[in-house]
Amino acid sequence: MGRDMRVRRISERDWDAVAALEAGAYTAAGLSEGRAALKSRADASPATCFVLDHGDRTVGYLLALPYPMFEYPDLNRTEDVVFHSRNLHLHDLVIAEEFRGRGLAKGLLRHFTGTAGAKGYEGISLVAVLGSDTFWAANGYRAHREVTPPTGYGADAVYMSRAVPGAHSRRTNPARASSHRATLEDEVG
Repeated sequence: MGRDMRVRRISERDWDAVAALEAGAYTAAGLSEGRAALKSRADASPATCFVLDHGDRTVGYLLALPYPMFEYPDLNRTEDVVFHSRNLHLHDLVIAEEFRGRGLAKGLLRHFTGTAGAKGYEGISLVAVLGSDTFWAANGYRAHREVTPPTGYGADAVYMSRAVPGAHSRRTNPARASSHRATLEDEVG
């Protein structure tokens, strides 16, 4: 990511931009959840939800929350339970259309994965929609065809997961987790 791009935790002032990005990405496919559902997911885990800014404009976001492996949020409901899980469910990653193709999704994903590792999470799951499973597979995620997401996620939805890189070694070597955190901070800012 370039110097004019900045990743930061999502804040209250970001919700208009996040809701607009989400609607732009998913409304035509009938997958838009709406602001209340999105906000409830971020409220469940503020430290793992981010926006990507280009100057003073929000051009992307990522929402992730602790969720049991092989489970996923109901798109038609807000979150009313905060799970205590070593698995993070990457619920949504959206980049504004005019900023796609620049590696920004990979950069935001790298930031998120580093955060997941620094916070001690062991796995990351997601439901790939709209044919995005090829992007996720190229980034280390494995499809679980035995898990069938509900039709609300779209006909081509694929449940996928991956281990957090270095999760096993961090459990046995806390110093390694600290050095990874410093590297992450250097990377973003």
